[in-house]
Amino acid sequence: MFMPIGNLPSLNALKAFEVAARHLNFRLAAEELGVTQGAVAQHIRGLEAELGVALFERLPKSLALTGEGRTYVADVRRAFELLSAATANLKPQPVKLTVSTTPTFASKWLIPRLPDFTAKHPGLDLHILATDRISSFQTDGVDLAIRYGAPPFGPGLAAELLFEQEIIPVCNPGLVSEGSEPRNAEELTRYTLLHDAHNFWPEYIDRFLGGGDPALFRGISFSQTSHAIEAAIAGQGIAMATRAFVSTDIEAGRLRQIINGVLRARAGFYLVKPRYRRSEAVDKLQDWLWSQVQD
Repeated sequence: MFMPIGNLPSLNALKAFEVAARHLNFRLAAEELGVTQGAVAQHIRGLEAELGVALFERLPKSLALTGEGRTYVADVRRAFELLSAATANLKPQPVKLTVSTTPTFASKWLIPRLPDFTAKHPGLDLHILATDRISSFQTDGVDLAIRYGAPPFGPGLAAELLFEQEIIPVCNPGLVSEGSEPRNAEELTRYTLLHDAHNFWPEYIDRFLGGGDPALFRGISFSQTSHAIEAAIAGQGIAMATRAFVSTDIEAGRLRQIINGVLRARAGFYLVKPRYRRSEAVDKLQDWLWSQVQD
């Protein structure tokens, strides 16, 4: 039977009842609500009197819900959940954006810059999907991808170069002192080479150090470039890394470039998105990414 709104019990009494039913203890209910135990008990007595039913059994050292109390609290909780959902729906919801990128790009370039993005765009809720596999714009719900390679990346996709790859050898400053940098492949054999899945070392050695027998070099291999960079920071060897990924570490003195040659990779990092999908939020994210590259 529909009860007119004017005949509803007070919301304070209903809230006290719901919290007390959860704890089965007036004292704990009072602590959660920030009122006295006596106020909770008074709310419950008033509610029971208004409804004409007992909601709790007062046991010597605890409370128990009556049958009517169990039925009523279930409906009261649903009512509060509806009120909470209705209130939340009135508030502006952040626009969710999913960006797909490689784990190394995420950890060494994107994530350190995110505080600037969130400060400038508080209404955009960014989700980073860091994976080496090619994510799908449809099934994975991706709005913008930052992909390593060269276009075209697929039918119906637009790609714009974010930045080219400039590959440089870096290591902890304590590993190779000033003036003792390796000048040829033979001198490089004194150090451990840190490899990633791209393995730029052979090409770099051929181009800038006169070439050398791969069997003479000792090394450690990593599946992720970010791991090779972290190993270099820890002083475990020399890594080949994209300059954009280590620029902050170089500025902070955690790494230094030890050979002047810069290897320009044939592939770069591209912003990729569906050609005909329009989104103001994606445009804002893309503009911010451009600004970070320019900085």
